[in-house]
Amino acid sequence: MILNIHAILTTCYAAGLRISEAVHLKPTDIDSQRMVVRVEQGKGQKDRYVMLSPKLLEILRDYWRTRRPKEWLFPGDRAGHPRDAVGQACAKAHDLSRLSKPVTPHSLRYGFAVHLLEAGADVRTIQLLLGHRSLATTAHYLRIATNKVCGTASPFELLPRPAPTPPPLGKPQYF
Repeated sequence: MILNIHAILTTCYAAGLRISEAVHLKPTDIDSQRMVVRVEQGKGQKDRYVMLSPKLLEILRDYWRTRRPKEWLFPGDRAGHPRDAVGQACAKAHDLSRLSKPVTPHSLRYGFAVHLLEAGADVRTIQLLLGHRSLATTAHYLRIATNKVCGTASPFELLPRPAPTPPPLGKPQYF
């Protein structure tokens, strides 16, 4: 069970998935040749691809070798039906960690977005990875990443500086 929880939570964070997207992943959605995860019929009935981290691929391969899931990558208790395993796993992780802040599937997705921004990804790329229709929705996710804003140099700093003016010459000295 621990391997299952670890695989689900890691997938949610590493790919920035919504809970509904994570529990509807199929083993065939993991494309290790192209290193992408296919999110089929995400919110708004849109398909998209997200990156597949090599570390996540290793975790998913270990999970697959142990569990051998068939239809769903993360099946629930009833065979062939995914369940809200991610939410339960987050609640359990929150209890075990004793963190004061909530641990939810959405907080993992939010962390994915903020950490991408802090690593230098542009907002449009983050928007596509999250599957947002509107850039305003993505901006809402990223409003708290103030250290990125504060750490950004002004383009003024990139302008060439004029050559320093030499000091005025004194009286000419003759031999």
